[in-house]
Amino acid sequence: MIYPFSVQPFAVGQERYIRLIDDVMRGNRLVVLVAQKSPDIDHAGPDDIYRVGTVSRVGRMFRMPDGTVQIAVQGLERVTIDEFTQEKPYLQAKVTAKPDIQEADTETEAIKRNVISYFQRLVALVQNVPEGVAAATLNLEEPRQVVYVIATFVQMEMELRQKLLEIDSVHEKLSQLSNFLAHELEILELGKKIQNSAQEEMGKVQREYLLREQLKAIQRELGEESEEQATVNELRRKIEEAKMPEEAYKEANRELSRLEKLPTVSPEYSIIRTYVELLVSLPWNKGTATQIDVPHAREVLDEDHYDLQKIKERILEYLAVRRLKEDRLAEEIARERELVEEEEGVEVEKITPTQPLKDQEAARPLHREPILCFVGPPGVGKTSLGQSIARALGRKFARMSLGGIRDEAEIRGHRRTYIGAMPGRIIQTLRRVDANDPVIMLDEVDKVGADWRGDPSSALLEVLDPEQNYNFRDNYLDLPFDLSKVMFIATANALEPIPAPLRDRMEILELSGYTEEQKLHIARNYLLPKQLESNGLKPDELTLDDDALRRLTRDYTREAGVRSLERQVGSLSRKVARQVSEGLKTPVHITADKVTEYLGRQRFFDEAAERIDRPGIATGMAWTAVGGEIMFIEAATMPGKEERLILTGQLGDVMKESAIAALSYVRSNAASLGLPKNVFEGQNVHIHVPAGAIPKDGPSAGVTMVTVLVSLASGRKVRSDLAMTGEITLRGKVMPIGGVKEKVLAAYRSGIRSVILPSKNEAEFMEDIPNELREQMHFTFASDIRQVLDTALVPEDEHDEKAAANGDGRHRKRKGEKGEKSEKAIAKA
Repeated sequence: MIYPFSVQPFAVGQERYIRLIDDVMRGNRLVVLVAQKSPDIDHAGPDDIYRVGTVSRVGRMFRMPDGTVQIAVQGLERVTIDEFTQEKPYLQAKVTAKPDIQEADTETEAIKRNVISYFQRLVALVQNVPEGVAAATLNLEEPRQVVYVIATFVQMEMELRQKLLEIDSVHEKLSQLSNFLAHELEILELGKKIQNSAQEEMGKVQREYLLREQLKAIQRELGEESEEQATVNELRRKIEEAKMPEEAYKEANRELSRLEKLPTVSPEYSIIRTYVELLVSLPWNKGTATQIDVPHAREVLDEDHYDLQKIKERILEYLAVRRLKEDRLAEEIARERELVEEEEGVEVEKITPTQPLKDQEAARPLHREPILCFVGPPGVGKTSLGQSIARALGRKFARMSLGGIRDEAEIRGHRRTYIGAMPGRIIQTLRRVDANDPVIMLDEVDKVGADWRGDPSSALLEVLDPEQNYNFRDNYLDLPFDLSKVMFIATANALEPIPAPLRDRMEILELSGYTEEQKLHIARNYLLPKQLESNGLKPDELTLDDDALRRLTRDYTREAGVRSLERQVGSLSRKVARQVSEGLKTPVHITADKVTEYLGRQRFFDEAAERIDRPGIATGMAWTAVGGEIMFIEAATMPGKEERLILTGQLGDVMKESAIAALSYVRSNAASLGLPKNVFEGQNVHIHVPAGAIPKDGPSAGVTMVTVLVSLASGRKVRSDLAMTGEITLRGKVMPIGGVKEKVLAAYRSGIRSVILPSKNEAEFMEDIPNELREQMHFTFASDIRQVLDTALVPEDEHDEKAAANGDGRHRKRKGEKGEKSEKAIAKA
């Protein structure tokens, strides 16, 4: 594109254009230069070019050795092609001059100056504008000259160049050029800013590198250490002081050597430094346990917890065994010292038993720690018992909650190749307590989850196995760490969710719950002083008598533990604290009658006696994760064409099978039970366990279901003050069950004072049930269902007397009872 007032050289290569130049040079040297619409066309015709161009004068022409022609042209004026008169050998046409329309107003002058300013700023940002052009534009007076000179030296698209040429008004030309220059200037300035920012960043890095190297050289000359070298030397000192095992020591030094060679700006520098700092901060050979004092440990356990005799005995056994082993080892060392002194004749100050690597496994049983697992409902003191054990041992205590953990890396850690990798909770806990022999409590081990990220319970197998945990390898650490000195204590609400391999590695100690007297003692000696202190009361400002505490236990809580009882005691303390702050005189003494004034209405009632008001209802006992509970089992019959058994109450498969077995036993032994031979014939039997929103299952409801069916068939009610548990066979044998203590405590809390248990559970009963419960309750041990029925059903004489009192003394015959002996006659026979 050639504009008027512009001088430009260009090459001519096509033969027809060379011929055109030759003819022009022989004439007036004037030629019209028009741009092609597309640069891809070699032989452009009339339809391939624009109709507005520039008439130009050919100044010089040079013929090149390769046959091309170099010419220099000067644009003179705009022209418009009217019609073509010749196409070969070159295009020839009639043209008409098209002068620009020049305005001489102030707005045009302003736009002209604006365009010149933009151009000068643009020249400062680009490199392809010849020197002096920007200064020359300042001397141009005509706006027309400004447009064409600046447009010649600015890079723009061909369409925009042609549009600029075709516009008639100089004012409009200047406006179009001003908009274009403003846009280009914005882009160039932004690019320059980005380039300068990048160069500054690179310059900063290079400058820092040079300064750092100069600083190192200066520090070498002065004999001082650099910051990086000081860090390396500090880590090397800590490695020597950490007393690591041989493998860990070599790995730490190897990583430190790598760290020393890396620049601090390297991403791997921080990873290696963090790893080495973890190695030196771990308690490889640092313990806190002191000499074991068994009497002192007993005092600590009795001071912190009431009752729990089996748990305390087991802990004291462990302490006594450990103390005995340490004493025997000390005696053996003393004997070795005496032998050396006799043989060498030199006094030996101290002999420490050294264990080479090959003898390490033989020495492990000396420090083998038990893995205890406390199982029981919430609030019975599992976690606080672990704290007492740590205090009795003189060790540090750490607690890890495993509830809801689903990622195996929480236990084993992440590999160092991952971004954000960190060691597992076990290693982090040991670093936090800064001891290799703490008491670590693994809370809620029965609530560990598993998904696609791994199974944390499987990772715990190695941690909790005394035969493996002396060589535990964390994924992040990737070195063996000895966990055999750590005393792990696990807690769980139930054993069933714990995987069998994990359960096999632990010693199970069950905490079933507390009796009323035990809760009274705990509230008096532990809960009340704690709540008084928490609520800002002095010990003599609030007192409760035993009857008030008993009422709190019976009427406002119903639980196996004492957590709710502590909340109720805390509620009493808060209300009294408020009254004291309002001016109430102290001391305040609360009796059983005043409890309602402070805590409101009674929450729980002894409703067992009220529920059994007709035949076909019996009280059973069930075990749950939060302690034992009683449950009522009801039965009813209705006529039906097809005999079937209906079971409702969200019963599990085991309880459904118990109901089927109970019905089969009753129907197959109807005569011996004093029932009609065709009992339940032509009837649908419906067994329902209330609280249908709660799923129920377990192998201990068979005895209760047989009792319910016999009660329904015979019309004799079941005793209201009695609860029972046990499973049956089709022969009528009562099978043993689990959770005896939890179930007995649940019956006691509900106001029941008579309980039927399987005879095979008598030994467990004698061992687990406290003496106070044996004295306050009556227990019947049955090996056959007949013993259960004899104890549970109301005697016939008493039943007949009650029926007569109700005006229903006439004996009613059932369907199919004609010709049969009466129930009394069958029973006598």
